[in-house]
Amino acid sequence: MKEKQNKNKLIRLLNYSGNYKYLTIIGWIFSAISTICLLIPFIFIWDVVNALLIVAPDFANAQHITEYAFNAFLYAILGIIFNFIGLMCTHLSAFKNEKNMKDTAIKHLLKLPLGYFSNHTSGGLRKIIDYSTTKTETFLAHQMFDLIGAITTPIIFLILLFSFDWILGLICLIPIILCFIFMYPMFSKESQNIMVEYQTYLEKMNSEAVEYVRGIPVTKAFQQSIHSFKNFITAIKNYGKFSAQYSLSTQLPMTAFTVSINGFFALLIPAGILLAGSVVNIKFLSNFIFYIIFTPICAVMMNRIMSVSQDWMLAEHALDSIEEILNEKPLTEPTNPQKPKNHSIEFEKVYFDYENTSSDEHILNNINLKINENESVALVGPSGSGKTTIASLIPRFWDVKEGSIKIGEVDVKNISTKELMKNISFVFQNTKLFKDSIYNNVAIGKKGATREDVKKALTLAQCDDIINNLPDGIDTIIGSEGTYLSGGQQQRIALARAILKDAPIIILDEATALADPENEYLIQKAISEITRDKTVIMIAHRLSTVKNVDKIYVVDNGKIIEQGNHNNLVESKGLYSRMWDEFNQSIQWKVKNEAI
Repeated sequence: MKEKQNKNKLIRLLNYSGNYKYLTIIGWIFSAISTICLLIPFIFIWDVVNALLIVAPDFANAQHITEYAFNAFLYAILGIIFNFIGLMCTHLSAFKNEKNMKDTAIKHLLKLPLGYFSNHTSGGLRKIIDYSTTKTETFLAHQMFDLIGAITTPIIFLILLFSFDWILGLICLIPIILCFIFMYPMFSKESQNIMVEYQTYLEKMNSEAVEYVRGIPVTKAFQQSIHSFKNFITAIKNYGKFSAQYSLSTQLPMTAFTVSINGFFALLIPAGILLAGSVVNIKFLSNFIFYIIFTPICAVMMNRIMSVSQDWMLAEHALDSIEEILNEKPLTEPTNPQKPKNHSIEFEKVYFDYENTSSDEHILNNINLKINENESVALVGPSGSGKTTIASLIPRFWDVKEGSIKIGEVDVKNISTKELMKNISFVFQNTKLFKDSIYNNVAIGKKGATREDVKKALTLAQCDDIINNLPDGIDTIIGSEGTYLSGGQQQRIALARAILKDAPIIILDEATALADPENEYLIQKAISEITRDKTVIMIAHRLSTVKNVDKIYVVDNGKIIEQGNHNNLVESKGLYSRMWDEFNQSIQWKVKNEAI
């Protein structure tokens, strides 16, 4: 199936245009007609030259000169008109293609599990969608149109080659054959793979360049050079090394192609001198002049074929990038969706692995836990132990491979995505706020929320001090005109959004991790508001924030190794007890150093 798809990439690309794809085909037809019309004037120019040579040196007696000139002008104008109409058709189709491709990709993204976005940054996805659709639009609107004309030219050229003088025609055919021979290795399957690899190196270097620019303040503060950014240096070296190797590999065929494409005169002029002999033949001379005039046009078209062939490889890569997104499996919606009976959560013998995990060990191993409705629990443990993964499986960031996760005694796979999202609110460590007004950032939490609802949620989230200090209050646009919020302030805005949503299940993932002491205090007050009478799952490294929850689950290496309340776990002298001792020591160290 994949092999079949690879053979039909152009058809697959055109299908994104819908019915507009027929405009593309019409545009190609006009491109061919335009090319023919623009080549006909050369025949009339030859007629003019021939008419002048017949009566030379008495040029005043030349016949039909005006008629030939008018016909040449007429066909040139027709060629330009057909070219314009064809470009209009291909542009309309290409714009529709770009729009549909973006719509298809974005709509598919909305169906993907949230875990997909944990492994793919929004910037990376935006770049793929914008860059790929732009590349394909340019290819369909301009380059494919030019390619049709470039292919039509050699066909007409071959017909005309043997219409005047077959010997000169054969001589002119030699450079064309050599061009195709030397061009072929540069556009083989191996070269296509190299082009994809080239794009990968280029994207990696660009990505690392962005990270380097962002890190310049740190670099300057510690008096480091660009070489301190090993990833950036490595990306530059790899790109340079690959580019050099690729350039050297194409050196011989490219040189041979260039020599061949400019070799018409090298063969044509000596052959013309030899064939003409000592006696000047008017007919032969006029035919010879025609080939001298016409062959450079074919050279230009051969260069265009090579250029557009390279653009097609880039368009193929762009299409593959879009279809890589479209090939991601969306969440399966239940055929008979059920609603949870309550807001309890239960894990039963859950095993989980990410799709790209190569290790033999599971990410999560035999997870069994039960959270009663309106109960608050905490997941604690070393970094990378699996806490966030456990919490992420509840809203189906990913689907489990073995076991089941239930909300209100209903498997989450049997709950519609809309119903599931309605019942769960998230507050992550890395808050996502739009470059929009604070009002819109909060109002997105609940459809149909009034302005008063948003203000109330902001007050409950301890955001009044933020709003009062902003020039336009809740209508202030974040990120505009120097209006930026600290990490703790952004977290409180995110909490206001969750308060407004008022979902019965709350997942808090390191909600206070990036906050300073003042913001942490206010965030804790907001959390106490958001978690009132809710089922709460908290993930935290600061154990002081989870002391008072109903139950604590200690996670290590993808397993729940301890569970109980704070006092019981401290007395058990297990992992939690050691973590608690280390936490207290760190606080004492901090207090001691601040006192100094």
